[in-house]
Formats: sequence, C-alpha cells, structure tokens
Amino acid sequence: MIQDSSYFMPGNRNGVLLIHGLTGTPNEMRIVAKGLNKAGFTVYGMQLAGHCGDEADLCKTTWQDWYKSVEDAADFLAEKVDNIFVAGLSMGALLSLKLAAERPEQIKGVGVFGPTFKYDGWSMPLWAKKLFFLLVWFKKVGIFQQTSFIEKPPYGLKDERIRATVSESMLNGDSAAAGLAGNPFPALAEMQLLAKLVRKQLPQVTSPCLIMHSAHDDVANINTNARLVEKYVSGPTKLVVLNDSYHLITIDRQRRDVIKESVCFFEKLAQNTTNNYSVESLQETELSCPL
Repeated sequence: MIQDSSYFMPGNRNGVLLIHGLTGTPNEMRIVAKGLNKAGFTVYGMQLAGHCGDEADLCKTTWQDWYKSVEDAADFLAEKVDNIFVAGLSMGALLSLKLAAERPEQIKGVGVFGPTFKYDGWSMPLWAKKLFFLLVWFKKVGIFQQTSFIEKPPYGLKDERIRATVSESMLNGDSAAAGLAGNPFPALAEMQLLAKLVRKQLPQVTSPCLIMHSAHDDVANINTNARLVEKYVSGPTKLVVLNDSYHLITIDRQRRDVIKESVCFFEKLAQNTTNNYSVESLQETELSCPL
C-alpha cells in the first residue's frame, strides 16, 4: 500500500519544489527542506507516482507518470508562491531539469543534485555499467520483468551512522521511510528512457542551475553526469564538487553544505527576480556562495 510521505512547509512567497530519486522517498530531501524553510522559503517535498509502496506499485508506473506528478506538484506550489525554484536528487535532478526545460518562464532556478543519466559510479558492477541500456529492450519484449537490481553497501552514503539507519529501514521493507532495497528492471528501463529524453532537452534549460555532485559518487560518475549538465544547459551554471560524500548528498556528510549553497543560490535568484534583472545578466561571481 502506497503511503503519502509528501510534506508542505509554508514560508514566504519564494517556493522550492523538491524531488526525490528513483525508488526513493521524500524523506531523502527532508533535511534540505528544513534548511530551506528555516531560511524563509516555502517548501514542497513531493512524492513521485508509484513510490513509497512496493516494487509492484512502482512497476505499474512509467516516467510519464513520474513527470506528471512533478507537473501537478509545481501547479500546487504555484498557487502558494510568486517564484518557483526546483531541486532534485539523482533521477529527481533529471525531472527538475525537464520541468525547467518545459516551463522556462515559471522555473526561476534549478538545484541539480547528483544527476544520474548513467549508472557508472565506482560501486556499480561492470555488467550494470555495460548492459543497462538493454533494460529498455528487455521491457519491450517482456523478459526479466520480475528481476530487480539489489542495492549493496555503501548505499550511496559515506556516513556510516546514517548508512546503518537507512539500510535497516530499507532492508526491513519500510519504503516510505527509506525507499526500496531493489531497483526493478522495468523501472530502470523507464529511467533510461527519461534520461535519453532529458539529455536532448538540456539546451532548452535557460534557468540558472546549481549543480552539486560528489567527486566520489558511488552510483553516478561526476564526469559523465554533472559535467554533462554543466556543458549542455543554456542557462548560467555553478558546479560545486563535494569531496566527503557519496551519491545521496542531501543526507550524507556534506548535507549542510548542500543547504548553505542552495539557500544562497535561490536567495540570489529571488533577489534578481525582484529587481527585474535578466537571466543573461547573471555572472558566475554573482552566483557564488561561500561554503
């Protein structure tokens, strides 16, 4: 049974929509949400369609369903605020970029946290790095549809204490709190389709992007994921490389850095909007925030 784990934190007229990753939960964005809300932002931690239930629930949905839930969440938040920013983790980062590409007038800035176009981090098995592209074909012909890629340590977390807490909840089946322990092949196939589409849409992203990625990401290599975004989006970018975290940077050791950078970045953009500056006028120095 799918549980509603979304949350809404009222604040000022500047809103941030937070999007979790594939098989994840809004909880992986909650620490950042609290930090943003403490700084005054209105925050909506949304829940993607099919998530926070079991694998069967997830496999009933497609990337179109996930994106539709993002659009609905953006519409909900738009009723509460004047300016909307969006930030996502892993697949949530891709959905954030897609929303910005398709709603350039509405989305004032994007937080791109650990974007994952390819599963090519150091902990991923060789077969996964080489053969994930076959998952779309598997789904099309209807084979291996009951198979899942089971996550193994370090589960995207360098902090051993947090890793132990998250893995215990995940392995005990508490998907609403910590997400699923396995990544079903059908869902991974949908992820591949989404990644292919969003990559083509990157030049349509004109909103400023704060890109944060671990240099030691165990799931998604920084060079083939974060730097891809930096290279191809059309809007101003700021890339922040984290050196003491793994994939789940919103809850790992440098989560406070993610909060500080996000607050500073979105506050500068909100001020820019209030003063009617153009996106083109933004310089890298204006987007810089001290850690």
